[in-house]
Formats: sequence, structure tokens, C-alpha cells
Amino acid sequence: MNVLFCVAEAAPFAKTGGLADVAGALPAALRRNGVDVRVMMPHYRGISRQGLQPVMRARSEIGGTDIEGAVWLGAFPNGTPVYLLDAAPLYDRAGLYGEGGRDYDDNLVRFVFFCQAAVVLMRDGWAPDLAHCHDWHSALLPAYLRMHRSRVPTLFTVHNLAHQGTFPAEQFPITGLPHEAFTPDGVEFYGKLNVMKAGLISSHALSTVSETYAKEIQTEEYGMGLDGLLRARSADLFGVLNGVDYSLWDPSVDPSIPARYSTDDLAGKSVCKASLQHDLGLPVDARVPLIGTVARLVSQKGFDLVASGLDAIVSMGAQVVILGTGDPAYEAAFRAAQSRIPHQVRALIGFDERLAHRIEAGADIFLMPSRFEPSGLNQLYSLRYGTVPVVRRTGGLADSIVDVTPENLHLGRANGFVFDHYSTEALVATVGRAIAAYRDQGLWRWLQQVGMRADFSWDRAAERYLALYAVTADRAAKWR
Repeated sequence: MNVLFCVAEAAPFAKTGGLADVAGALPAALRRNGVDVRVMMPHYRGISRQGLQPVMRARSEIGGTDIEGAVWLGAFPNGTPVYLLDAAPLYDRAGLYGEGGRDYDDNLVRFVFFCQAAVVLMRDGWAPDLAHCHDWHSALLPAYLRMHRSRVPTLFTVHNLAHQGTFPAEQFPITGLPHEAFTPDGVEFYGKLNVMKAGLISSHALSTVSETYAKEIQTEEYGMGLDGLLRARSADLFGVLNGVDYSLWDPSVDPSIPARYSTDDLAGKSVCKASLQHDLGLPVDARVPLIGTVARLVSQKGFDLVASGLDAIVSMGAQVVILGTGDPAYEAAFRAAQSRIPHQVRALIGFDERLAHRIEAGADIFLMPSRFEPSGLNQLYSLRYGTVPVVRRTGGLADSIVDVTPENLHLGRANGFVFDHYSTEALVATVGRAIAAYRDQGLWRWLQQVGMRADFSWDRAAERYLALYAVTADRAAKWR
């Protein structure tokens, strides 16, 4: 099977979030299972041209303007082929989608051209057996394929329903879709253009990044206004939990941490903790539970709860390390907490990949109290690093973390601490349970080892996608 991944970002070429991690790792896992996966993405500033080979020219008339570009063929470090769409006026910029917290005004033009170029590549360059499209940036590709009466099956994956690609109605002609597509049954959405709807309506099958999130987005609470459409397509909607690239995230091989360790020998984790405490200027004390979190500092990730509950958490004797950027109000609140409680709180405003690895290795507890979490990766990293997660039961967190209860302990399934009600009180109480368990080092070591032995590899996820590709092809055959 030949599969074209159409995606806006992929690590290590360009990354703003988890979408890039998926697009960088899943194709390699699928290729190990015999699938010829090739990725198509824009050629952003900073991507080297070294070793690239010209494939074809791309040209479109969009909104009355002729746009020209070129498609180059390169490869990921893992060997996966990548087609890079080069159009300097559109993609040679400081950011991927915007700068200074503001989206680029011409994002619709940028990704219309991207999807139209993918159609040309599939027709004149490399013919896949299936197109796998990701998030709103590639959601027009399935619609264009239907316009051109293509027989190529399409799978559309939603990584985060909160980002739908909405634009003013007057920009609809830019898409090149027929006039009748701008209706509530099409891409119109409360008077605006909703690009994601094009993928949800036109694709033969739909997926999202965890089984629980696939159910949640069919409800009014999590559906972001699209729950009715998703319920109508529920028979074609599947959930596949994201995976982990254990060549990058495993304490037995991680070059970013000061000491290596494994399930059978956890001595190095104590070294990582002491090193992290020392380098951050916190008291070095193995008896003090060290709580870490690495995330965007936004309400979606539960930082309203963290901000309101931080004093209660440190009053239980814990140290807290927060790494991330986001809402200026949360950045200021955590900086103020560090100034107020310097011996227990560190607010590291920014992002540092190496430091993220060190926090995963050095922390005892990892905090993810998300309001919603489509898949989540850090809870999976934490399990492998023997850092016990505290999470809210939502999305991929619900699918990967099993609460420490007497029954789950007896069954050998417990690997973290879970709460349901989205409140400061629930978060603080659950952190309290985790801290109490930390005092019992026998129990804690058992929880660490259960988590470290879990397999959330991309090879596991790839098997699910292989089955889903077969389902997509079957759906496509029935549509004809």
C-alpha cells in the first residue's frame, strides 16, 4: 500500500506541537509494517535544501492571483520520504501559522495552495493508494479529490477539534469549492467558512487520537459546535491513541539526562532528581516529592486549576517545577509564586527540549489536569520514565492512565492518579493521594515499574492504523 500523509508540520523539520511528533514518527512505524508512506508538508524557513531533488512545479490561481511553487523530495532522518512544497511568499516566514500570538492573514490561501498542490502531486507525481489528511490545514484535500472524481480513499484525522480553520464568509471563493458547498450541510459554520468541515464531510473515514476523545467530540461539551456532524458520521469515526518514539523517550538511552536507568535498576532516577533540584536551586532532598509539568500554559491544560491550587499543593511539602509558555496571566501567576515560595516552586517560562527530558526523568509526579486532552504524550513519556502521572479523566488521559484504587492495585493495572470533576479541590485531593503514596516507597516502586513496562510504542498504534486503512478503502468502495 502507498499512503500519502498530508500534514502542516512534522518533526524534526517543523514543529509547534504534538501533530509534528505524530507526523514524524507514525510514518516510520507504518513503513516498518510494509507500507510505503510518504509525507507532504510545506517547505518552511529553516528547512535545509541540501539533498533535495526537484519533483515538479505547482501552480494555482487562487482568489484571482497566480501562485507558483515547486515540490522537492527529501527524507526524514529515519528514512521516510518527504515532499516539500516550496513557495517562498507563502511559507518562508518566521512562524508556521503566525507570529506574536496572531495568525497570518493569508493562512487560508497558504493551505488552499498546499491542498491543491497535493492533488497535482497525486495525479502527476506519485500516486498513492490512500491519502491520510491531518487537521484543518489538509482538510480541503478530500473535498478537492471528490471534485475531481478521484477514486483515492481518504482518511481524515482530527488531532484537536478546537482548531478548525474558520475564516470570514467572504473568503469562501478562495477555496475554489462550488458555490453550493457554502451551506450548513457543507462548509458554512454560523455564517463563517469552516475548513475542517470539508474534511469531516468529504473523507471516507474519520479518526481522532484516542478512543475516549472520539466519543467526547460527539457531545455538546467537547464537540466545539461540530458534535451533530460527528454524531451523524459516528459509524465512520474511530479513535487511535498516539504512540511514543522510544528511541527518543526512554531513560535507558536518553542522552539529555544526567544518569540512565531502567525498570530493573532505578538508581539513576535518584541521580536525575538530585541533579534537577540542584540546577534549579531547589533544596536537594530525596524525601521531598518533586512534581513536574511541561505544557502550554493555557486553560485547556488545566492551568487555572494549577494556579488556584498551587499553595495547597506546596503546603503538603512538595516541590513544583513548571516549564512552558502560554497565557501571560498564568506566566505572571507562576513567576509570582516562585518569588513568594522560592524554596518550593520554579516557573521556567519558555521551552527547552533538553530540560523537558530532565523534568520527565527527575520528577516523582507529573501533573496533567487537562480540561480536555485529545491524546496527550507527556503522560506516556512519564510512564516510561517512572514518573507517576496525576491526570484528569478525559481523552487520551482516560485511555492510558489507570487510577490507584484497591481493585486496580489488586489487578496489577494501576499506574497513576485520576480525578473526574474539573475543580481545584479535586486536583488538590488527588495530588494529596499521590503524595501519600510516595511516602510508601514499596508501593511507589511498584507503580513506577508498572508504568515503565507499558508499551505505548508507535508500532502498536501502526497496527491500528493498518486496520483503519483497510476500513477506509472499504468505505470508499461503497461510496462509488
